[in-house]
Amino acid sequence: MRYISTRGEAPALGFEDVLLTGLATDGGLYVPESLPHFSLEEIRSWRGLSYSELAFNVMHPFVDDAIPADDFRKMLDETYSVFSHKAVAPLVQLDTNEWVMELFRGPTLAFKDFALQLLGRLLDYVLEKRKQHVVIMGATSGDTGSAAIEGCRRCEHVDIFILHPYERVSEVQRRQMTTVKGDNIHNIAVRGNFDDCQRMVKESFGNQGFLGGKTQLAAVNSINWARIMAQIVYYFQASLALGGPDRSMAFSVPTGNFGDIFAGYLAKKMGLPISQLVIATNRNDILHRFMSGNRYEQHKLEHTLSPSMDIMVSSNFERLLFDLHGRDGQAVKTLLENAAKGPVSIEDYRWRHARKLFDSDAVDDKATCDTIREIHEQNEYLLDPHTAIGVRAARNCRRDSSVPMITLGTAHPAKFPDAVAESGVTVKPQLPAHMADLFEREERYTVLDNNIAGVQEFIAKHWKNA
Repeated sequence: MRYISTRGEAPALGFEDVLLTGLATDGGLYVPESLPHFSLEEIRSWRGLSYSELAFNVMHPFVDDAIPADDFRKMLDETYSVFSHKAVAPLVQLDTNEWVMELFRGPTLAFKDFALQLLGRLLDYVLEKRKQHVVIMGATSGDTGSAAIEGCRRCEHVDIFILHPYERVSEVQRRQMTTVKGDNIHNIAVRGNFDDCQRMVKESFGNQGFLGGKTQLAAVNSINWARIMAQIVYYFQASLALGGPDRSMAFSVPTGNFGDIFAGYLAKKMGLPISQLVIATNRNDILHRFMSGNRYEQHKLEHTLSPSMDIMVSSNFERLLFDLHGRDGQAVKTLLENAAKGPVSIEDYRWRHARKLFDSDAVDDKATCDTIREIHEQNEYLLDPHTAIGVRAARNCRRDSSVPMITLGTAHPAKFPDAVAESGVTVKPQLPAHMADLFEREERYTVLDNNIAGVQEFIAKHWKNA
C-alpha cells in the first residue's frame, strides 16, 4: 500500500513513513493510492466478530506488510481491551430506527480513543524497530489532546507537546490533559483559538529547523492517516449490528475537522452500503455553508457549548476535495490557496456529486440545549453537547425513515457538565470510577502567547534530548 499527497507534489510513501510524517512536504495530506474494496459477501461474513477482529479485517490492507499480521492483531487486542464496554462501540436506541453509537467508552471518554490508543502502539512499534526518537506536536480543541497523551504517555521514543486554546476547553477536558504525569508530556495553553494552534502545528511541520536537525515531528492530529484508518472500523461495526450489509445505513456525525465523517465516506467507498452522511456542525458552520450552498468562506470563530467543534479551518476536508477533483493535486492546491484569500466555490457538477451522499446542518447553542433536555425527558438518556448536535442534525436532515439513522456519540456528557446544566437537566453527569479524583489531581501546563516563535522555542528547549 502506497500513500500519495492531496497536493500531488510530495513523494509517495509506505505506511511506516506516513505514520511518522503526518503532513506531506508539499503541505498536503496523505491518502491511499487506492482503497481496498470488500464485497457484500465478505462484509456479511464478519457478523459476530469481536471489535478487534473486525478492526484487523478492515485495517490490515492499509498496514499491509509494514507490520506482521500477528503483531498487528496483538496491538488491536490490547487497544480495545481497555474500553469499558465489551462491545467497544455499543448502540443505544433513541427512537424507531434511530440510534446513538457510544464512542466514548475508551480511557479518555471520547471517540478519539479509537484511533489514538492504537496510534501510540503503532508509533512505539515502528520507532523501536527504527531505533528512532520523535517529537509529537499536536493541537486540540478538547478531546484529541487527552486521548493522544493517554495513548503515547508510555512510549519510550516520544516526547509529546499538545497545544490547546487557553480557557476555551472544558475544565474536564483540560484536566484530563494537564494531570497526566510524565517527563515526556508537555501541555501548552495558547492565548488564542484552536485554529491558531492548528496553524502553528501545520507551519512547524512545514519548517522543522527549530529542532536543529536532531529529531523530527510526528503528528497525532487527524492529518495523520492512521487516525482516519482506525475510525473507518466503527461504521462497519454499526452496520453489521443493525442488519448490514443487506440494508443501507445513514450516519450523522458531529464534526469540526472533518476527519470522523471522512472515515464514513471511505467506508462507503470500501463497499459498505451507506445512503446518507450528515455533517453536523455548531455555529462555526463553514462545512454546512459549503455543503448546503457551495460556498467555502471563513468567518470569525465563535466560542460555543460544543468546544471540540469550534473549528473554522477543517483540515481533513482537503481529502474530500481531492476526490471531488478527480485526485488532481494541483487543482486542490489552487483552490485552497484561493480559499485563504476569500470565499471559493467548486464546479457545480462536483458539488452536486458530493450532495448525493452528504447533507448538513448547523445547530446553535439553544437547539443543542433543547435536544439534551428533550432526549433526557423522553428516554432518561443524557447526551453531551456534540452528540446532541448530531442527533438534532440527523432529525432535521433525515431522508428516509426506513433507513437506520445512527448518530456518532462522540463524548461522555461528564466532560461537559456546564452544557448539561444549561440545558435544564438537573441530573449531574458523573465521571467514571477511574476519573473520580480528577479534580484533586495536580495540573501541569504552560501558558504561552499566540506566537509561533515562542512555542517553537519552548519545544526546542524541553524535548528529552534537547
